[in-house]
Amino acid sequence: MSATFDVGGFNKYAEDVDMIPPGSPCAICKGSKNLCGKDRCPLMIKFYSRAKAKNLINSLDIEGMSPPSIFVGRYGYPKVDIGPLVPPMMGDTSIMDTPELWVGKSIEEFVDFRFSLIRGKHRIDAVDFHKAGKIIDQTRDLALSENPLEVEAAFQKRPVGRLVLDDEVQPFGPSARLKTLDVGNTRYEQHVEKAFYDTDLKATEAVRSLYSDGVLVSKIQKAFSVGAFGIDKNRKFVPTRWSITAVDDILGKSLLSTTKYNPVIEDWRVYDWYQLDNRWSILLMPVSWRYELIEAWFPNTVWNPLGRDVEIISSYEFYNGRKKYAEIGGCYYAARFAVNELLQSEGRQAGAVIFREAHPGYIMPVGVWNVRENVRAALKTDPHRFETLNDALNHVGSKMSIPVNQWIANSGILKDMFTQRRLDDYV
Repeated sequence: MSATFDVGGFNKYAEDVDMIPPGSPCAICKGSKNLCGKDRCPLMIKFYSRAKAKNLINSLDIEGMSPPSIFVGRYGYPKVDIGPLVPPMMGDTSIMDTPELWVGKSIEEFVDFRFSLIRGKHRIDAVDFHKAGKIIDQTRDLALSENPLEVEAAFQKRPVGRLVLDDEVQPFGPSARLKTLDVGNTRYEQHVEKAFYDTDLKATEAVRSLYSDGVLVSKIQKAFSVGAFGIDKNRKFVPTRWSITAVDDILGKSLLSTTKYNPVIEDWRVYDWYQLDNRWSILLMPVSWRYELIEAWFPNTVWNPLGRDVEIISSYEFYNGRKKYAEIGGCYYAARFAVNELLQSEGRQAGAVIFREAHPGYIMPVGVWNVRENVRAALKTDPHRFETLNDALNHVGSKMSIPVNQWIANSGILKDMFTQRRLDDYV
C-alpha cells in the first residue's frame, strides 16, 4: 500500500495556509524549529492530513520481519516513545531501513516500502530507562541485530494510517501503542556487540571505531539511539533525529582532524549529480579546509510550497570550524562527513562548496540520508577538472538553474574567496 502524491508539489496540501512571504523562515525551519511561533508546523499538518491511507492491518496484532528497525521519538524528552518498526510481511526486508541502498530509488518506491513500516510505541524515560522492562531490551536487540528479525507485536488500538514525514528522519507509516512485543533470537553485529559490552569505552570512541571496522553508518546511528555506547552510567536513549546528526558530526570531525593537515588537492573539481529532482554540484578547491552547503528551494517544493521566488539558505565554516549548530540543519553535517570521507581516501584536503537545487519534483521530505548518500554517490563519479575558480563556477552555472552570481551572493565562502583574490592583487 502506498500514499499517492501529486507531482505538482506541496502547495495543494497547504491550501488553507497563509501565503509564505519572501524571506520567511520556512526553508530554514523545515518544520522542526517552530520559528513561526506555532506549536506544530502548519505546512506539515496539512501534508499529514492529505497523506492518509488505508490501514495496513485489520487487527490489533502484527507479525513480520523487522529490517531491523527502531524509532526513538523526541517530543517531551526525556519522556519519549520508543519501539520497533515492523512491516506486515516476512522475508528479507533489510532494504527498508538501509539508507546506503536507497540511492537511485524513486519517490514512489521509497514511499512504498517506508509506509509499510508500522511503528510500535512504548513510553520511557530516556535517561533513566534501566527499569523500563522487557520492551526496552527487545527494542535494543532490534537496533543491534545484524539481520532482519521476526517480530510479533500486539497493539492497544489499531495503528493509525498516517505517513510520518521529517526532513532529517526517514519517514515511516502507521503507529499505535504497544501492548506486548516478542522478538526472535538476536545475533548482534560482532563489532557493535563488542562496543556494547565495553562500558568503559566513550561513545565517540565507539562510533569512530565501528566506522573504521566497516560498520554501516545507519547501523551505528541505530545503536547510538538506544544507548548502546559510552560509559555505563552515562548511557541513555537518544531520539533518532538527534542520533543521526550526532553520528554524522562525530565521524565528520574525526576525519577532519586528519584531512585538514593533508596537502591540498592540485586542481579545481566539480562533481555533478541528479536524484529525486535535486540537482547537485560539488566544488572542491585547491585551498585549505573550508566548507559550505548552499540549498536553493524552488517554489512548489517541500520547504517553499507557496513562495514565488527561490529561497536560498546556507551554512559554512572556515578552517577552525564553527561553534554554533548549523542553521541549515542536520544535512550540513551529513554532507561534511561525506566530503571528508573522500578527502581521507585521497590523503588530501580541500575547500568544498556544495550547491543543491531542490525542484518541484521533490515533493516530500525523505530524511538526511538523502544528502549524505547522494553526496557520497556524487563523489564516486569522475569530476570535471579546471584550472581556475571562474572556469569551475561557469561549469556549475551550466548545470544549475540559478545563475552563478546569485550563488556567489548567497555564499560566505565564495564571497571570501573573491575578496581574498582582490586583496592578493595588491600584495
